[in-house]
Amino acid sequence: MSTIPENYLAVHYITRSNWLRAAVLGANDGIISVSSLAIGVAAAGGGTDEIIIATLAGLVAGALSMAAGEYVSVSSQTDVEQADIERERIELQETPEFELERLAEIYERRGLKRATAMLVAKELTEHNALDAHMRDELGITETSQAKPIQAAFASGAAFTAGGLLPLIVTFLAPTPYTEYILYACAIISLAILGSVSAKTGGSGIWKAVIRITFWGTVAMGLTALVGYLFGVNVA
Repeated sequence: MSTIPENYLAVHYITRSNWLRAAVLGANDGIISVSSLAIGVAAAGGGTDEIIIATLAGLVAGALSMAAGEYVSVSSQTDVEQADIERERIELQETPEFELERLAEIYERRGLKRATAMLVAKELTEHNALDAHMRDELGITETSQAKPIQAAFASGAAFTAGGLLPLIVTFLAPTPYTEYILYACAIISLAILGSVSAKTGGSGIWKAVIRITFWGTVAMGLTALVGYLFGVNVA
């Protein structure tokens, strides 16, 4: 008799890995890079107008760059996957016996006995040989396959969402304290982003928060230092 609860539903987070990675990267980069840019200009002595222009330009350029970069990089991964799948399709047509043996060896290495491994390999080959080799030999599944458009949209939209925060702050913050308010708002936003991404991905929240706020502080601190060292009052 089954001991699994009637309403039991197993939750696995790996299905979210593609879009979650792009979204977290985009939002993180949006907050840090746009905030750092605004802080650098403010530290250099820029007025409100200069800070707003620099922040807006950084937001637009960064969002487009993130989307384009993500699309190109993930498309390259897709090209590699498709090339491997096509190569596997040819091998299945030209050397089916060898491919069957290779599949059985894979199952043996995973712990099946020789006879069982060969039986499983034969049955999966009869069902869908290419699908079996994609999954067990190449490690390509529907969940893990690269999706360029999805990744590009998630990355660009997330960067925009993250970059809007420093843009709003530059409109509202008094000029003498702009960099300090920007830093405080950015760190709070990064902490929220880290906790939300960790919760969505099912990982530890504190580790994610500490990691993302530490590196955000480093980035904004170094940018402020550059502004102070090479700053010229452009107002």
